[in-house]
Amino acid sequence: MHSTILWERLRRAGLRDVVSVEPATGGLAALAGIAARRDAPPVFVKAFTDAPADDVFVVEADGLAALRERGGVATPEVILADRDLLVLSLLRPRPPSEHFWEQFAHVLARMHLSTTHPRFGWDHDNWLGRRRQTNTWADDGFAFFAQHRLLRWLGEPRVEAALDAADRAALERLCHRLPDLLPERPACLTHGDLWAQNILATADGQPALIDPAVSYIWAEVDLAHVWSTASPPEAQRFFAVYAELTSLDTDWRARMPIVQLRQHLAVLAQFDDDWGAADQIRATLAPFRTRP
Repeated sequence: MHSTILWERLRRAGLRDVVSVEPATGGLAALAGIAARRDAPPVFVKAFTDAPADDVFVVEADGLAALRERGGVATPEVILADRDLLVLSLLRPRPPSEHFWEQFAHVLARMHLSTTHPRFGWDHDNWLGRRRQTNTWADDGFAFFAQHRLLRWLGEPRVEAALDAADRAALERLCHRLPDLLPERPACLTHGDLWAQNILATADGQPALIDPAVSYIWAEVDLAHVWSTASPPEAQRFFAVYAELTSLDTDWRARMPIVQLRQHLAVLAQFDDDWGAADQIRATLAPFRTRP
């Protein structure tokens, strides 16, 4: 069924040499497949059965361009991006090697260090999964993170159902205390949805990224996502190399649950199976459930 939808949209978009479409694994929010073509290399294709907005793939393509042009990171070529369809050149699965992850540490550190910005936000809003990500410019990173990355999820029905009043009050207290909990850091270009499934490889084995939700915010938003999701054993060297390249202090691991709250809330808001996100949120909020 999913392959048929993708095939029909490819033909409607003018790619009439498609001979087959096979489902692709890894994504959660959209339909995805790999289309074999008679007269051209295979391509990756993504669509929604009910797109959350007309601009969802256009801004995703813009995010890929930003990573490539501003951040110097390899991304797939955008072949087509319109309201119904995103078609990209095909990347390879990342190799299961420590060397690859060391390379990725250099790539990510270089992007974060070379793209510092005086303000937090982005030129326009974009998307995190099926939810709009607000990127209104701000001078205060703590206020930006609190308002647009944490508290914005409280109105979502699944979040309202999963978190009780004490949890929501604890989140508000945590937001108020962010300047005490996190060090002041500059904004920089971030991928914004950097779980392991979005880290792939080019034809020659170099790290490449897909599916961004870019903005200028703290680099630790990306680091926390890699740290807090199920990265493979060979990725452990990544963290030591990244920390050395970016001169991270020794307390960075303790901050990861707070920074990753944003992603846990996003997962809780969008999926019936939250993969333990609600439990992670409650554990992080536990010290803030009562007033000091």
